[in-house]
Amino acid sequence: MKTALEEAQAGIRAGHGGPFGCVIVRDGRIIGRGHNEVIKNGDPTCHGEMMAIRDACKNIGSHDLSGCELYTTAEPCPMCLGAIRWANIGKVYYGCNVSDTDKIGFRDKIFYESEEDFSEELDREECLEVFAEYQALRHKKKY
Repeated sequence: MKTALEEAQAGIRAGHGGPFGCVIVRDGRIIGRGHNEVIKNGDPTCHGEMMAIRDACKNIGSHDLSGCELYTTAEPCPMCLGAIRWANIGKVYYGCNVSDTDKIGFRDKIFYESEEDFSEELDREECLEVFAEYQALRHKKKY
């Protein structure tokens, strides 16, 4: 967690974004690190966890982070939790919780509490055709 805190401090001191730092550890060794770079990159997906996942995947040459642990300065938002699960990270340790981030002006709570449905199914049949093409190619090539 100490290194995650250092990442957060480096990011806020450089003006990259919020106080969110993260490291990913495998077998006691840091394989990925990152901090919030939303402001720096003008990209709302550049959360500390996302940057650390990208760094870890690049460093090990795989999208699969099975056997890893993630340390982050704040409870991951739903986007980051999704990425953490997709990466197969087995354990998450966080410092501050959603109420703490709310108190300093971040709106994470809305993503946990909102029941607004703003999505709608469209052109399903055409999309299913692309899925079928993927399946056919996948059977020819082993991804």
